[in-house]
Amino acid sequence: MSDTELAKTYDPKIIEADWYERWEGGGNFACDPSSEAEPYVIMMPPPNVTGSLHMGHALTFTLQDLLIRFNRMRGRDTLWQPGQDHAGIATQMVVEAPAGRTGHRPARHGP
Repeated sequence: MSDTELAKTYDPKIIEADWYERWEGGGNFACDPSSEAEPYVIMMPPPNVTGSLHMGHALTFTLQDLLIRFNRMRGRDTLWQPGQDHAGIATQMVVEAPAGRTGHRPARHGP
C-alpha cells in the first residue's frame, strides 16, 4: 500500500503505536512540578455511582481533552488527573441498593 492509499479498514495497531510512542517521548502524560511554565490542571471526577456511561461523559471528556491539549500547545505545564472515590461512596451505593431490595442489611455483614 502506498503512502497516499488508505486502508479499507482501520487497524489501530498500525497507527496508534507510533502516536503513543510520540506522546510518551514528548512527556504528554506527565507534568513537571519544577517547571517554570504556568500550570494548567483539570481534575477528572471519579466514576459515577451507576457506572453507566452516557453522552454527557463523551462531551465532558472531549472538552477536557481539548482544553488540556490546547494549553499544552501554548506552553503551559498541563496535567489531566483522573479522580478516585477514596471514600467508597459509589461502592456503598452499588452494594446497598440490591441489599435493600432483598431485605438484607449490609451493616450485619461488616464491623
